[in-house]
Amino acid sequence: MTESTRIHRRHAKPRAASLARSSFLMAIGTLVSRATGLIRTVLQAGALGTGLYASTYNTANTVPTSLYTLLIGGALNSVLVPQLVRARAEHADGGRAYEQRLVTLVVCVLGVGTALAVWAAPQIVGIYMNDTPKQHAAFELTVVFARFLLPQIFFYGLFAMLGQVLNARGRFGAMMWTPVLNNVVLIAMFAAYLSLLKLPANVSDVTAAQVRLLGIGTTCAIAVQALALIPFARAAGFRLRPRFDWKGTGLGASIRAARWTLLFVLANQVALAVVTHFANATDAALPHSGAGYTAYTYAQTIWLLPQSIVTVSLVTALLPRMSAAAVAGRVDDVRADLSRALRASGAVIVPAGFLFLALGPQIAELLFAHGVARTGPLGHMLQAFGLGLIPFSAQYLMLRGFYAFEDTRTPFLTAVWIGAVNIALACACHWLLPARWAVTGMAAAYALSYGIGLLLTARRLRRRLDGRLDGRRLLRSYGKLAVAAGCA
Repeated sequence: MTESTRIHRRHAKPRAASLARSSFLMAIGTLVSRATGLIRTVLQAGALGTGLYASTYNTANTVPTSLYTLLIGGALNSVLVPQLVRARAEHADGGRAYEQRLVTLVVCVLGVGTALAVWAAPQIVGIYMNDTPKQHAAFELTVVFARFLLPQIFFYGLFAMLGQVLNARGRFGAMMWTPVLNNVVLIAMFAAYLSLLKLPANVSDVTAAQVRLLGIGTTCAIAVQALALIPFARAAGFRLRPRFDWKGTGLGASIRAARWTLLFVLANQVALAVVTHFANATDAALPHSGAGYTAYTYAQTIWLLPQSIVTVSLVTALLPRMSAAAVAGRVDDVRADLSRALRASGAVIVPAGFLFLALGPQIAELLFAHGVARTGPLGHMLQAFGLGLIPFSAQYLMLRGFYAFEDTRTPFLTAVWIGAVNIALACACHWLLPARWAVTGMAAAYALSYGIGLLLTARRLRRRLDGRLDGRRLLRSYGKLAVAAGCA
């Protein structure tokens, strides 16, 4: 046995215990956040329904999320943690000056990007929805909602930036717990809507009071979530001192690394825009069917709950440590952490995928059969997403192996394949399936595209990890889980 092997084994158990503790604390925070988020979604469905009116609000609320992700979100979440870890390890001041310059740059980009987005709201909404005579009233309402909701871009970015500063310091909990505040504000908003206002018969009947309550309330919720991180960042030793001396300070490496991540996000957002466009067309054709974009959004929200609670918590704890191991050249540690995370998440993700496949309609009925929501199409969409949760979650984890090595090009190339398959299948569903089933088909297309993406990602990651991925143990673990879940 070599000395490096003995050292690796001696530290394996403490590393596993540390990952378990960090992931457990974050999973509890995420669980509370997702539970309150589920209450919010149920209240939202009861207040707004699942038809065309709800889709105008949901489409407008998708726009700031998409633009934030495209503008800077992907880089913040995947590229900058390794860069911050490297700066803290290599810079004489522990990376403090680098951190301050980075935060200053991000805040400037967010401020300018948010202002431009509000100004260009009609053109941006046009990407997600046609302004046809049949859809004109819905289009105009979506633009009005978007002007209220687009300032969220700034607060999404502030939340992510402060959260990653905390993560780089090993402080994971706050970023998982503060979204609870967001949900509490939204729960209060939708409860007030249910108590004081009525669902309009048509989108042309929506009042200014309804728009203001939904628009201002939603933006205030994410503002509260972001600003709540400031005390935690200060307690962790972060002091924001605006610094504009960006040239020659190492930020160029971050920007170059983020270039591929921007293209990765763009590939995902193009696919999302196509699906949203088609789903909104279904809403226009069948405005009261509940078979369009809002049902797709709610089904995907429920489908992603296990991923959000388990996998994201694991990744948040794992990425800084994997990045440090990659910087030090400890490929075995990166491989071991990835394998451990894949097996731990699979224990929840695999049964959850089979549960959605078997009981999608019943879950939708249980959660959304209240108020004015229609649950039939939503339940079928949840079934269609179903087993796709397994490759989606595994692929999400595997990508972090590339990010730990600051390789952002490979995830982009994989995203292009996933997006191309998703778009091609979504087009086929839109053109070939009856309108009632078109968006359900798009949910299945999304799941299938990630199955293909997982195969590509695993093949490339194995090469990155010196030809070994712990594949046999992973296949054996997932196979046993699939057999047990299928029999159950």
